[in-house]
Amino acid sequence: MSAFSIFLRRHCLYLAWFVSLIAVAGSLYLSEVLKYEPCKLCWFQRIFMYPQVFLLGIATYRNDKRIIPYVLPLCVIGGSISLYHYAEQKIPALGTVVPCTIGVPCTKDYLNFFGFITIPLLALTAFVLIFVLLWNGRESAEENSEESGDGFID
Repeated sequence: MSAFSIFLRRHCLYLAWFVSLIAVAGSLYLSEVLKYEPCKLCWFQRIFMYPQVFLLGIATYRNDKRIIPYVLPLCVIGGSISLYHYAEQKIPALGTVVPCTIGVPCTKDYLNFFGFITIPLLALTAFVLIFVLLWNGRESAEENSEESGDGFID
């Protein structure tokens, strides 16, 4: 195993917490400073990202990787919403399936860097990064719990 891989496994909680902090700070900056009003799907993505700051922050402070199985579903569900939101922005026909009828339309692009980087893609990237970091750290958490005889249930 490479030194980089060992580093990622050892510090997965810190890195995942940092990614969640950046994602939450970015979403608050876009809505509170730049005054971009979040659409309905953006709110759902926030629902699955914001708790991760607290969960991963506490787990990082305690160096407790037992939180990982609880955070992974938040990443999967939030990432799925982000993926659908991104697809809805890039494929206009998807906007007619479940249209946003109140407030800002979900197809609205506030940011569109290089023709493909939008807010939902940034959220998807954060969910995927957190998932990958914690998935890799999960393996070492299982190994540690087997050695100590506590933690995960088989």
